[in-house]
Amino acid sequence: MGARTGIVAAVVAAVVMSGCGGGGDDRSDDATSAPETTATSEASPTTEPPSPAPASPTVPEPGTVPPNWLGTRVLPRTDAGFGKAQPTPPELRNRRFTIPDSLPALPGDGFASRVADPAPARVIARSTWRQGCPVGRRDLAWVRLTFWGFDGARHTGELLVNGRAVKDLVEAFRRLYEARFPLEEMRIPRAAEATAPPTGDGNNTVAFACRATRGATSFSEHAYGLAVDINPFQNPYVKGDVVLPELASSYVNRKNVRPGMITADGPVVRAFSAIGWGWGGGWKNLKDYQHFSESGR
Repeated sequence: MGARTGIVAAVVAAVVMSGCGGGGDDRSDDATSAPETTATSEASPTTEPPSPAPASPTVPEPGTVPPNWLGTRVLPRTDAGFGKAQPTPPELRNRRFTIPDSLPALPGDGFASRVADPAPARVIARSTWRQGCPVGRRDLAWVRLTFWGFDGARHTGELLVNGRAVKDLVEAFRRLYEARFPLEEMRIPRAAEATAPPTGDGNNTVAFACRATRGATSFSEHAYGLAVDINPFQNPYVKGDVVLPELASSYVNRKNVRPGMITADGPVVRAFSAIGWGWGGGWKNLKDYQHFSESGR
């Protein structure tokens, strides 16, 4: 029986379309049919379009988001009662995240401040003020003001300050805002924080805190509402083996300047020098890089 000659049927090309799933006919009005292919003696293999590679999850750079353990790892204490200084974790060696605000945003899109003098009773009640503090509760003012975060956004924070220093402090923070100097957090510390076990990773910018000077029994200038600590983690207190916050050892090296650090020729020192306040970073026997005060102590 003679060989048969076969004819291969024409191959129909499939058209792959994608849409938003909004219903109705997803085809565009100017769509045209795929051209017919000419049959040959051998069928061409069908080639599937390559599947798109799965998108890689975006991994944030170290230091740009708070680690999930922030504020939870309790440190062993030294004989002096501080936490034992530790190497800075990799997540905090270039710390530049901002904690969400605890207050509603002040209106506007530039620097703004609001002052309540004296501070409302409800604000005093959530602070460290108590009977025996060296400043009366009615001598403290509640200041809300805006600042730049490490996220490049405008934020609203709060301070308790001595009423007679309000004008100067608002001016200093206005200068920091104009210089776009970043802060992580600015809120009034609560009494429970003063006795909480040390975790060594706090970074709250504060003014009034009714406490003694570190390593002493006399009241700190903070207890009078006449001192401010700026970004304590990037600007630690250093005296011998004591580093506070205790995980901020990486920031003892002041030559490695990173965002949020205070330098002698930078905008923070200039802002507080302009109102006559002294800087703890210039002290000889110890360094308190975060600290500014009216008296210079």
